[in-house]
Amino acid sequence: MKSLILGLALSGSAALSLAAQGTPSPRLEGRVPPDVARAVTAIVDSASHAGLPVELLLRKALEGGAKGIPNDRIIGAVRVVSGQLAAAAKALDGPAPKVEPEAIEAGAFAINAGLSPDQVHSVAQAARASHSQAGALRTAGTLVAIGVPPGRAVALVEGRIRAGGSAADVLQLPQQVQSAVGGGDRTRGEPSRDRSLHLRPRFGRARPCPRPCGDGQAPAAQPGH
Repeated sequence: MKSLILGLALSGSAALSLAAQGTPSPRLEGRVPPDVARAVTAIVDSASHAGLPVELLLRKALEGGAKGIPNDRIIGAVRVVSGQLAAAAKALDGPAPKVEPEAIEAGAFAINAGLSPDQVHSVAQAARASHSQAGALRTAGTLVAIGVPPGRAVALVEGRIRAGGSAADVLQLPQQVQSAVGGGDRTRGEPSRDRSLHLRPRFGRARPCPRPCGDGQAPAAQPGH
């Protein structure tokens, strides 16, 4: 899996030499070092030509610049995100506009959280007919980020969809799992009656959703700088 992402990410590196004399993205000028701006612009251009959404790439570079991250680590992080976007697009059967950009971004988030491309494909297929693919993938990724094993996270999301749950029901799964793990319904002080939510998740490198998962936007993939 890591080799797939690395290979996809490094595919944009060949364009770096072409960008060395090019014009950096206006959004990056003055906010990241010039070398970073040129390299990231090349990665962004390559991703755009492949039909991938590029907003996450620019945000990752700007985040690194704001935090004073070393140049090579900013560029490396942007390459990783590019690879995750490419892997997500492939898992979802194609780049934009065939697949909604939000779904590709959510798929990249899910891959970053720990889902395999095959699992991303499975969740997207389950959601295709009646639910938002982006919402289902965000939920699966967030479940893994809070410690649920990837296979179990996929089963929970797909099970909720196939049981006729609404989009809101799917998006509420992470909160319900956390309540179940905590011993009951935190809002009502009652034990959870949904036995499928009583898990023993692997709490470790948890990478929770960086914004509320029901806000209609895909969480940013967050590889470490």
